[in-house]
Amino acid sequence: MKKFAVVLSGSGVYDGAEIHEATLTLLAIKKNGADYTIFAPDIQQHHVINHLTGNEMLETRNVLVESARIARGKISNLNTFKARDFDALIFPGGFGVAKNLSSWAFDGPDCTVNAEVEKAIKDMISLRKPIGALCISPVLLAKVLGNVDVTLGDDDNDAAAIEKTGAKHVITSHGQVVRDPHQAIFTTPCYMLDADIVQIAEGADNVTKAILAELEQKQS
Repeated sequence: MKKFAVVLSGSGVYDGAEIHEATLTLLAIKKNGADYTIFAPDIQQHHVINHLTGNEMLETRNVLVESARIARGKISNLNTFKARDFDALIFPGGFGVAKNLSSWAFDGPDCTVNAEVEKAIKDMISLRKPIGALCISPVLLAKVLGNVDVTLGDDDNDAAAIEKTGAKHVITSHGQVVRDPHQAIFTTPCYMLDADIVQIAEGADNVTKAILAELEQKQS
């Protein structure tokens, strides 16, 4: 059974992991005959957003603690992640990727990426193991790896920002998966497009299947 490491960035689209994308990624992994372990960094969120009003709240929350809500408590600190123990790494989206795992929401292509996230990506690449990224998460791969083909959907401004990192942006629609021609990097747009939950499920399923097909091909 193939093992995925799933990295979350909190709980809730505006300040953490996008819950539909996270949950449907976990479902896709299990449905396709693989298993997962969930990780998140033990850091403070950039801020807390009231998801009813959209307003910032005067409180602090922890990314690992909040991610544990989605994981039903079964989650590990990202600083314990070891690439050799997993077959693939995958990042669901949500603003937490751009606010907590990186500073993309504020600095765009000039952003920094959390050191543990960067290490996890580089360790998987060094072992030639596949990485998947949904929604906004491809910005992590673009920033860390530079010369890589990724997608954020079909927005011209998003494409221009991605390409300032040295990456190439590929225009996609719902459920489409981009594989980098040189590395086992798989990205799909999900809620970067105007999508419904069925289309999110399709994207999560397609990127998971593409990763598993890559692993099967490597084995044969």
